[in-house]
Amino acid sequence: MGTATGIIRALNSGIKHIAVKRFTLRYPEQKLKFVGDGYQYDPTSGVGIAGYKGRHILFHDKCTGCNLCSIACEGIAEAIAMPKVQNTWKQNKKSIMPQIDYGKCVFCGLCVDACPFYALYMTNDYELSSFTKEGLIYTPEQLAVKPQVQQDSEIIIDKRGARHG
Repeated sequence: MGTATGIIRALNSGIKHIAVKRFTLRYPEQKLKFVGDGYQYDPTSGVGIAGYKGRHILFHDKCTGCNLCSIACEGIAEAIAMPKVQNTWKQNKKSIMPQIDYGKCVFCGLCVDACPFYALYMTNDYELSSFTKEGLIYTPEQLAVKPQVQQDSEIIIDKRGARHG
């Protein structure tokens, strides 16, 4: 009795999906459009603000070199190092800032959660490819540059499935 019920449920599920129109995104020509900014964290309320977890952006004028982002990353990916930087800022007396190795990063967002000064955010930039491992290491100067993201296609989800908008 249980096997027959399972087969009927499986067939019913398959039949429901026959009428759903399938789609394919023609990636690199078409890029997926993400709604809103990247992932952020509000330390005062203790709540993460939803958003896509892509490449980080670092605000040098807010970073104090407290090392909390590196400590948060230690047990997970060990992707954040804190090298000395040339420039000095009045709030960063140690002159150290995060450097992220995207070859190791798992995009968990804990570094963003750990930053109490709103210096680190995650953007919608998901195209992080390189021919060498060294090309995946983003210095503090590279992290300060806001990414230029071109997005063409938006996914619309309704009762019948998903489609391009």
